[in-house]
Amino acid sequence: MDIIDRRLNPRGKSLANRQRFLRRARRQIQDAVRDAARSRGVADVADGEKISIPVDDLREPTFHHARQGGDRDHVLPGNKEFVKGDRIPRPQGGSGGGGSEGSPDGEGEDAFHFVLSKEEFLSIFLDDLELPDLAKKAMKQTEFPAYARAGFQVSGSPASLSLVRTMRHSLSRRMALHRPGLGTLEALEARIADFKETGGDPALLAELEAEHAKILARRKRIAFIDPHDLRYRRFEPVPKPIAQAVMFCLMDVSGSMTEHMKDLAKRFYMLLYLFLKRRYRHVEVVFIRHTHEAQEVDENTFFYSTETGGTVVSTALEEMKRIIDQRYSPANWNIYAAQASDGDNTCDDNGKAVAMLEKVLLPLCQYFAYVEVGSEDKDWTAPDTELWSAYKVLRKPGANLAMRKVRRRTEIFPVFRDLFSRERAAA
Repeated sequence: MDIIDRRLNPRGKSLANRQRFLRRARRQIQDAVRDAARSRGVADVADGEKISIPVDDLREPTFHHARQGGDRDHVLPGNKEFVKGDRIPRPQGGSGGGGSEGSPDGEGEDAFHFVLSKEEFLSIFLDDLELPDLAKKAMKQTEFPAYARAGFQVSGSPASLSLVRTMRHSLSRRMALHRPGLGTLEALEARIADFKETGGDPALLAELEAEHAKILARRKRIAFIDPHDLRYRRFEPVPKPIAQAVMFCLMDVSGSMTEHMKDLAKRFYMLLYLFLKRRYRHVEVVFIRHTHEAQEVDENTFFYSTETGGTVVSTALEEMKRIIDQRYSPANWNIYAAQASDGDNTCDDNGKAVAMLEKVLLPLCQYFAYVEVGSEDKDWTAPDTELWSAYKVLRKPGANLAMRKVRRRTEIFPVFRDLFSRERAAA
């Protein structure tokens, strides 16, 4: 049975060739995607993108005739000025026609432009990002259980047919039933042909032909492959350890956070949310907003609520600890947190927040990222904020705390990639 796939490629393009091109030029495309991502909004990150890559990076080796050596035949048009053997003088003033003066830097070609689809753009953009230290695993029954090889069976789908095991059973059966081989048949046919050419004993020829017919009949009765020979690979669902992770998103929405700062924080969290949902199946996201009070909220409230008030950072950390105790056992869950704030905090709360982070949360977390947002005209050479200075004490070599500052939209993508790069996760 032959199965022919007649489905059209998307938009009439050659899908296989396109995927092969993306794999071959992956490094150049990744650089172009990152450059393009810096100039677009987070809400538009899931859309496709028109990018350009240098043509020189796309050249492939090709076979061609050598410029010298070998036998060459040319067919040239006739002329009225020269005959065979004449030497043609070199033209004065160089070769080629006229035109404006060229570039003194030599020849060149335009960049290669093409459009990435939404899926291609997201796949390349998020390709080298991952959560650090995703180590804790728990036995959890999932909606789609994992399947493992469990021997063979006599029925199944054609896709699971085991050719090696089928041929082994076929050979065993043919040997047990003494099915005549093809070599025996060919040798007998050769003897019959010799007898016919040399005019041998007719009685012996009749015996050979009877034996030939007997062998043919036996080969037909004993098939080369019988339905009883077919063996299919068998798979059984087995429990598989699943890496469970929870990401806590802590955002300061107090009165000191301007609209620009809140916009930066929301864009960072939108990017984080998109990354987690696309790359991991078993990651839960917990949203916590805080002013002088903290509360767990849903996704819509987290990104679009207009609530404001004073600033007490420790309330968000305490709310995170309460949720961990209730729903996420550190023995089974990989716990991550990302906090965004403008760095302002009640003076007498900084010590409480640092103590809460150092003694309670950091030992429970695989990774804690702090992103401090500021106004566009803020000079980062100015003295650090109170919260930044307090957290800086905890940032030691090998610690699971990372701190970055953002003041412009164009800085969100580089900071995000730095916080969740595969190199950082490996380190």
